[in-house]
Amino acid sequence: MDEYIVEIEHVSKSFPGVLALNNVSFNLRSGEVLALLGENGAGKSTLMKILSGVYTKDSGTIRVFGQIIEDLNTKKAQELGIAIIHQELNMCAHLTVAQNIFLGQEITEYGMISDRKMNAEAKKILSSLNIDIDPEMVVGDLAVSKQQMVEIAKALSTNAKVLIMDEPTSALTSKEIEDLFIIINKLKQEGCGIVYISHRLEELENIVDRVTILRDGEFIKSMSFHETSLGEIISCMVGRDIKEKFPRVTCTRGERILEVKQLNAGRMVRNINFELFAGEIVGIAGLMGAGRTEMTRAIFGVDSKDSGEIILDGKVVRIEKPMDAIKCGIVLVPEDRKKDGLCTKLSIRDNIALPNLDILCNKVGIVSNKKEKTMTEKAVIDLKIKLPNIEVNAGSLSGGNQQKVVVGKWLRRKSRVVIFDEPTRGIDVAAKVEIYNLMNELKKQGIGVLFVSSEMPEVMGISDRIIVMCDGKITGELNTDEATQDMILQYATSFDKKSADLMSS
Repeated sequence: MDEYIVEIEHVSKSFPGVLALNNVSFNLRSGEVLALLGENGAGKSTLMKILSGVYTKDSGTIRVFGQIIEDLNTKKAQELGIAIIHQELNMCAHLTVAQNIFLGQEITEYGMISDRKMNAEAKKILSSLNIDIDPEMVVGDLAVSKQQMVEIAKALSTNAKVLIMDEPTSALTSKEIEDLFIIINKLKQEGCGIVYISHRLEELENIVDRVTILRDGEFIKSMSFHETSLGEIISCMVGRDIKEKFPRVTCTRGERILEVKQLNAGRMVRNINFELFAGEIVGIAGLMGAGRTEMTRAIFGVDSKDSGEIILDGKVVRIEKPMDAIKCGIVLVPEDRKKDGLCTKLSIRDNIALPNLDILCNKVGIVSNKKEKTMTEKAVIDLKIKLPNIEVNAGSLSGGNQQKVVVGKWLRRKSRVVIFDEPTRGIDVAAKVEIYNLMNELKKQGIGVLFVSSEMPEVMGISDRIIVMCDGKITGELNTDEATQDMILQYATSFDKKSADLMSS
């Protein structure tokens, strides 16, 4: 593991108004897993997009397998054996799993694309990775976690020698993460060099050999992972010590704000009953596919309800579409920020203004540019969103800063209930603390907060009360003071245990 297969020297890259990378150097050995770490906006994804040919460097040198590479593009990168799994999924939702895996490298027979052969080859690839997905399924019909596994299979189908993984576990279940780590260790033994970008620092010890840290577009440090501590890594990432990972505030619980009674919506929301009080954060825990997101979508009016009542401040409210919920004072920060939370082709100003036009317009329906600018700038300051100006497109921001924009657009409304669905997915440690502090501020203002998360330490660290779901139903409720990970997991798998009991009886 001594040979450098990638050497990047003194690379810089600018975008309009932003110096994304400044004189950055980086190297990767054959058969190692290198964690590339840094806060959102540190330049990690930009550097890897340059290596994979998506972006062109402004200056500097790139060597791959000892050869200086000029004019690197995506085709040349693929020919060199470089593959990237992007943080944001790049699937063609209308195509099948097999068609996505072989997109751009289709298998032909008699001069025509052969779906039969692609299905057979895709099945082999998926089977070798222990991924149980039908290659003939349409990708758009798959859960986000399954789409992520298809993305991984697509990258590995090219027999890559350099594999870049940008937040590969952000949408995966614990079992799928274990399977991914087995794949990574297998590739490592075969001599593949892997660049691993993740904000889940606790998972690094299972696979990582070395760490390279960027901050504000500059190289900070490279070191052996096993010869340093997580505290030192975090300090290098943010330039300061983070004293409290899960900041909590204590508030007196107020009156009941929200009551959900006998809510049913499709197969994954069944007989949901719970209450939410002013000045509390209620965490919604459960395994992937438990129905947590579907429940939030039904409450917010994205998905239609089959039956049930939503009672806000003692009155039954009729919510048939998101605008009904917004007018009532219920808002949602969705799980998939790119698909459901942002208009990526519009500016930050437009994204924050769009759901707030009713409070930005005067009596004749004209938007006040002054109010719009003030609202946007306050959201940027409050959430420490890194951007050159408020007119840049939302799609140009890093994943974590995009998430902050999604959160920021709801801050100016006088909402009664704020629902966060996986708000810290794919964002760095410091940005997570900012989101937690925001939740605490809402809590202190007497707002009810619902918080869906797949990370149990996070749910236990921030919530006042924890509701656990399994197979579309609420299977348990715990006060945070008494909750343990084992107790949560027991409730989260209660349906499976009942099924096992039935089968054995």
